[in-house]
Amino acid sequence: MAIPDFQSCMLPILELLKDGSEHSLSECVELIETRFDLSDEDKTARNDSGQRTVYNRTAWACTYLKRYGLLSSPRRGNYVITEKGIDILDTSPSRLTKRMFSGNPDDPPDSEPDYPARPPDEVMGVLANELYEQLAIDILDLIYSNPPAFFEKLVIDLLLKLGYGGFDGAGQTVGKSGDGGIDGVIKQDILGLDSIYIQAKRWDRDKTVGRPEIQKFVGALAGKNANKGVFITTSKYAENAIKYAENLPNSKLVLIDGIELTRLMIKHDLGVSINRVYYIKRIDSDYFETI
Repeated sequence: MAIPDFQSCMLPILELLKDGSEHSLSECVELIETRFDLSDEDKTARNDSGQRTVYNRTAWACTYLKRYGLLSSPRRGNYVITEKGIDILDTSPSRLTKRMFSGNPDDPPDSEPDYPARPPDEVMGVLANELYEQLAIDILDLIYSNPPAFFEKLVIDLLLKLGYGGFDGAGQTVGKSGDGGIDGVIKQDILGLDSIYIQAKRWDRDKTVGRPEIQKFVGALAGKNANKGVFITTSKYAENAIKYAENLPNSKLVLIDGIELTRLMIKHDLGVSINRVYYIKRIDSDYFETI
């Protein structure tokens, strides 16, 4: 039997985890190999990146099950079924697909997993976005798995990547406690003529930074006679916090949440590296023009 697509792996994996125990990704791979009676050749087949194809597709199946709330991941590479996952199994589905849970009308029909209605370049864009979404999730997982000091360093590294820090990245500090709500300061321009003050909070995903936290930071800026600040968190902001920051009359305050943080890290190659590059070429009409 051929190696199954990742959607075909979703239901067997959920059924494996219905016992409520924690299972590793390797266990899920072994299940798929057995369930689909894969040959030795299929088990060792590799994709373009050199990863085993069955491993890659099983991992993606787990990713989507987690994304749709059917699985949770207590530890990296390990999964446990959720109440939602148990409820889905109670309906005795014959197959699980992305379309059943995403609610996206642009997703392909279940029988057409390869986006046949879309042009090839658009398909590549869709798939690239999916890869970036998962990369962002992985980045946040790694931030949480590292000590707070790592996050403090990451914040400075990101601002340096964005062009702040003065000559040779000098003049930045972070992690200084007891300074009126200021976690760090970094030079705004290469000559160090102005400074930006920083607040960095590594909060859990389910926590929300509210308006009181932002007001406290703005007060700290006023105490420094400063009017420019960056508030960075791994969680998210309450709507009233966002509106408050947007309507400050005498200060400029930028809020960066977990999603924006990972987007900036990916864009500026912080903590990530290029795995593979595809060149999409088109006709050079100038070459073919008749003189």
